[in-house]
Amino acid sequence: MNFRNLLAGISIALMAANVQAQTVYAGEQTIDKQVYKGLFLTLPLGDRQVEKEWEEFVKPFGRAASSRGTYRITTADMKTISVEPVNFTSQVKGNKKSTTIFTAYDLGGGNYVSAGNGNYDAADKLLKDFAAKTLFNDEMRVAEEGFNESQKNHQKMTRKGETLARDIDNNKKEKDRLLRKIDENAREMEQYLKDVETNKIDQTTAQTDMDNKRKNVETVKAKKQ
Repeated sequence: MNFRNLLAGISIALMAANVQAQTVYAGEQTIDKQVYKGLFLTLPLGDRQVEKEWEEFVKPFGRAASSRGTYRITTADMKTISVEPVNFTSQVKGNKKSTTIFTAYDLGGGNYVSAGNGNYDAADKLLKDFAAKTLFNDEMRVAEEGFNESQKNHQKMTRKGETLARDIDNNKKEKDRLLRKIDENAREMEQYLKDVETNKIDQTTAQTDMDNKRKNVETVKAKKQ
């Protein structure tokens, strides 16, 4: 099993638990001074994220006119709700932590899908399907962000390890160079000491030679007198 399949499995399990906790309920909502009957569902997600998901979710139903979180499709193709076109109105409102989706299905002449009629279960399922998809995408996004962050950290640690290995190698080379230098220095010092002793002998020899030459000069001077 690869990482993405593992993430998907975990996300699906978490998503299923979250969807079960989401409750669809009927009610009324005023949009642009008009009262609509419909269904509500609240998700524990930020409004911008949910709006983006909702825009994609309603695309198959028809071209939506949107304004400030309200989406209208006057002749929506929603076969699970009605074989006839549906005047579909929805609204997404919330904040960074929680978002509520409201949906109204006008089957014609103000006949809205509501609790008790035959279309309610289909409308309920539509919202729950959206919740499942959206929660799954969010769980996957969070999991992948966590993996990407972990991967970056692993790569960082790997690069650090490679740098440390190079530093150790350079340090070893420097140590070897210094040991060679110390050895060379020791040999030089030994030679210097030998040269000092040789120089002492040479100085003595030179001193003796100089003394002899001085005596020779004095001897030559004495003959002249």
